[in-house]
This record gives sequence, structure tokens and C-alpha cells, in this order.
Amino acid sequence: MLVGRSNVGKSSLINALTRQTIARTSAAPGKTRLANVYRIERAGTALHLIDLPGYGYASGHKADGGRQPEFGEIARVVFERTPAALLLVDSRHPGLASDRAAWQWLSGTAARAAVVATKIDKLARGERIRAMRELQSVFDAPVVPVSAGTGEGMEELWKLIVSLSKPRRTNPNA
Repeated sequence: MLVGRSNVGKSSLINALTRQTIARTSAAPGKTRLANVYRIERAGTALHLIDLPGYGYASGHKADGGRQPEFGEIARVVFERTPAALLLVDSRHPGLASDRAAWQWLSGTAARAAVVATKIDKLARGERIRAMRELQSVFDAPVVPVSAGTGEGMEELWKLIVSLSKPRRTNPNA
């Protein structure tokens, strides 16, 4: 599951991970309106990536006046299955209140969760170091920096996705 603010790069990241354009992207926020599910295979392992609409943007109304499901409704249905989740945050804006609230919610809702800092290529080296320190402090968790544009961090992200998608082992002696 990919969760993040509107225009943080969720759909672009899916395209970068698959090395093909399968998710629609736009410079304007709010392009993704429903949960989009993509079945992806990597090294013989199949998994599903779910691209949720960005939080904080979904208007709840279609252009024709009909009702569009809102982020909360979509997320509730999707999270009933307790998937693993990646919180995508824009590395240029570390520690936003909406991202902190989303992390708190994900930490208690998802089976497993991790933080991914997108658009890392937009920062100079010194800014990257400061942003990563701040992100790791704010989320009190490791943060994987990535760029859908340059491909930086994609291999590390794949490793993270594979590790999150594996079922947790239960301790039979517990």
C-alpha cells in the first residue's frame, strides 16, 4: 500500500518501480481518485501494490456532480485487510503535521509500515543530509530516500517492499 499526501509521487514511484508507465501521473494534485491495484512480479515473486488517493485533497465529488468516495472511506475498506504500507513523504517538506498524523495512523493500522522520502533528487547534498536526519527524528524510524526521476534508491526500496510483503513469523514457543 502506498499512502501519502497528494502530489508526493505515489503513482510516479509505481512507474519507476515497474520501469513502465502503468499509473497515471499529473503535475496537478488529485489525479488518483480511487484505490488502484497493480499486480507486479519481481524475481519470481508476485505482489500487489495499491496506489491510494492522496490524503488532504480528495474532494468527494465527481465532475458530473455524483459522489466520489473520499480518502477515509477508501482507506477504511483497503485497510480492513491489514496490508503492509509505505508512507511516502516529500523529502523537501520533512515533518509536516499531516504526514506525522498519517504515520501515527499507519503505525497502528497496517500490518507493517515504513517511511519513504520521495523527490530526494530535488535537494542538494547538504539539504539531503539535513532532511533525512529530520525525517528519521520525526518518524522515529528508518527512512528510505528515493527518486522516481533518477532511479536513486529504487533497489533499496525493492528490498524494503519484499521484506514488508513477507508474512511475519510467529514464535511457536510464545
